[in-house]
Amino acid sequence: MDEKIMKDPSKKLTKNDLMNVYLRHYQLLGCFNYERQMSTGYAWAMTPVIKKLYGDNDEKLKEGYQRHLEFFNCATSTAPFILGISCAMEEQYANAKEGEFEESSINSVKAALMGPLAGIGDSFFWGTFRIIGVGIGAPLAVKGSILGPLLYFLINVLPSELVRWFGFKAGYKGGSEFLTRISANGTLQKLTEAAKVLGLVVIGAMIASMVVVELPTDININNAKVNLQETIDSIMPKLLPLLITFGCYGLLQKRVSGTWIMFGLILLGIIGVALGILK
Repeated sequence: MDEKIMKDPSKKLTKNDLMNVYLRHYQLLGCFNYERQMSTGYAWAMTPVIKKLYGDNDEKLKEGYQRHLEFFNCATSTAPFILGISCAMEEQYANAKEGEFEESSINSVKAALMGPLAGIGDSFFWGTFRIIGVGIGAPLAVKGSILGPLLYFLINVLPSELVRWFGFKAGYKGGSEFLTRISANGTLQKLTEAAKVLGLVVIGAMIASMVVVELPTDININNAKVNLQETIDSIMPKLLPLLITFGCYGLLQKRVSGTWIMFGLILLGIIGVALGILK
């Protein structure tokens, strides 16, 4: 893999470092969990880079691991492109002077890319090439023809491997050039802020559309029926879902496990409905 030449690099990733990252990406689904999905596999893949760039600084080494243990989920066929960019950004950060590079932009770029690339990877490889390959290859394989697995390999596996390899190369090579340019003119900082704003807008829309918390339709107050839910919505629509979301976020900030929060919400729902507090 071609290496990009940076100005006065104090730390530089080698072909061997990058190859180690690429080979480790096949374990992205290792230790998959429902809280942070592929984060453990991503951190494992980035380990050679983190050790190479920050091995002499325990604090930055720890920060590097924590950075890549954040939530990540993407199609495995397109994820190497993001890994390549992460390698380029980590290299840029390791060689930048204090205040010249915002490290939070590394995860901002990951978050911005994983959704669109997941859609592309799932649509092409899980939803199209895999089905076509199985549809053509399985009948031949059942009849004992070697063409069955061979055609499946040519239709599904080979395109996936090519996308993985060239995507990783393009991510690192293009990422180095692109990041050097946009870091110099301040565009990276603007993109990071834009990504944060977009993320908050998307989360706000998801709270309103996907979090459902409703109170009983009517309650009796001195023999008068009051629609409590409509009263609250007249003050602020979707106020209860927002409060529940803020409560969960506060618990996550206190390092309460997402799994325990999920069980707590289930228990709250059961008790609330049984007591007539929730609809």
